Amino acid sequence: MDVVKLTTKIDEYGCLNLSIPTQLAGTEVNVVVVVNPVASFEKPQHQYDFSDLVGKLTWQGDAVTMQRNLRDEW
Repeated sequence: MDVVKLTTKIDEYGCLNLSIPTQLAGTEVNVVVVVNPVASFEKPQHQYDFSDLVGKLTWQGDAVTMQRNLRDEW
């Protein structure tokens, strides 16, 4: 099995023409074609601003002891 990856153009009629030379001659083969459009420019990745969700928790007591107490309730 051979994997061939190439970038080509589709003509104005919407036809994709492929001419791929192989080492196989006179035999039956299965061909799988995946058409994936190539973006002409990269879209900027919008990153969400989480600054409005940031805060600080002031904890009174021992966090490990509280965690053990919560586990013991189960």
